[in-house]
Amino acid sequence: MAKSRWYRLLPIAFITYSLAYLDRANFGFGAASGMAADLHITPSMSSLLGSLFFLGYFFFQVPGAVYAENRSAKKLIFWSLILWGGLAMATGIISNLNALIAIRFMLGVVESAVMPSMLLFLSRWFTKAERSQANTFLILGNPATILWMSVLSGYLIQSVGWRWMFILEGLPAIIWAFFWWRLVNDKPQDANWLTEPEKQELAAQLQLEQQGIKPVKNYAEAFKSKVVILLSLQYALWSIGVYGFVMWLPSILNAAPNMTIVKTGWLSSVPYVLAIIGMLSASYFSDKTQNRKAFVWPFLLIGALAFYGSYLLGADHFWLSFTLLIVAGGAMYAPYGPFFAIIPEILPKNVAGGAMALINSLGALGSFIGSYIVGYLNGATGGFGASYIFMAGSLLLSALITLVAVKKPVSNG
Repeated sequence: MAKSRWYRLLPIAFITYSLAYLDRANFGFGAASGMAADLHITPSMSSLLGSLFFLGYFFFQVPGAVYAENRSAKKLIFWSLILWGGLAMATGIISNLNALIAIRFMLGVVESAVMPSMLLFLSRWFTKAERSQANTFLILGNPATILWMSVLSGYLIQSVGWRWMFILEGLPAIIWAFFWWRLVNDKPQDANWLTEPEKQELAAQLQLEQQGIKPVKNYAEAFKSKVVILLSLQYALWSIGVYGFVMWLPSILNAAPNMTIVKTGWLSSVPYVLAIIGMLSASYFSDKTQNRKAFVWPFLLIGALAFYGSYLLGADHFWLSFTLLIVAGGAMYAPYGPFFAIIPEILPKNVAGGAMALINSLGALGSFIGSYIVGYLNGATGGFGASYIFMAGSLLLSALITLVAVKKPVSNG
């Protein structure tokens, strides 16, 4: 069925989300490299700045998704690209802490619409049997970006300083906005690169899938459903682990003996290699078996155990502890594709986008809590053990809630 959708749309989705992620995750490198000293940022202010992004992200998810659902995901993402690229570049120019606080919050607001809008966009173009893999190619922009960004940022900071790192890494989003505008259509029926029979076949298949789903009147009804509430809580706890890890891994590694910022960059990239392999494998088998649940909770449990193991080993066994952090990173990322395929399969399309946005916004709240508390624990205890326990506990609860929330494999009808 219209193979061209895969090579036409997924590279575009991947690049767009990659750029969003680049401008979100490079803050960890700025903070580890001299930005704190230059702007007189205390450790507690640093953890607040790292997490402020997610507060902006939390508040504007649902309005963004509603706009994308009722108006245009294409238009929303175009303006988001330009605005977040500009804000990211501004991070490299400012010399005032208050301006940085405002930029971090606004960056969260502008980027908040991207994930739910993109998931909604893909659900209009890919069928149930394809959706986990399509979602994964989108979300791969996250670990893949951190992989090369970790190495690139280390070199940029060393050669041109943290300010130019932010400026040079913010510019591509603005340029890409115009490619996005030319290359995508909101709906398959608008695409001149699909034949009429291909459009009809895809529309018929998507329509057929909706028939097996129980109708839901409006967002209020969807948001009150038990599965949406549980998955929101599950994703919040999962995100505590993911973002505690993403934001603070450079600082954790940089604190090791004989460590340079370039070495930190290379080592920070390693967990994301495993993450990419895990994500591609989990989504492939999830689509093959049409079982979502079995490809979510076991990975979260492995992540929890790996963090706990890393805590038990402590700082004295750096390489063993780091190996377990690699496992934790890979395991936390693997279930994204299957997880975001669950909602469009149990809720009708009139509310699925809003429900995904609600779940994602609770994830943002978890990310806020995770990146703030991990930073706080690291500063208060002078080590990383307490934050490992905190992330392990969050992932364990997330795995248990998945078992309760999704009663059986999501099947046709």
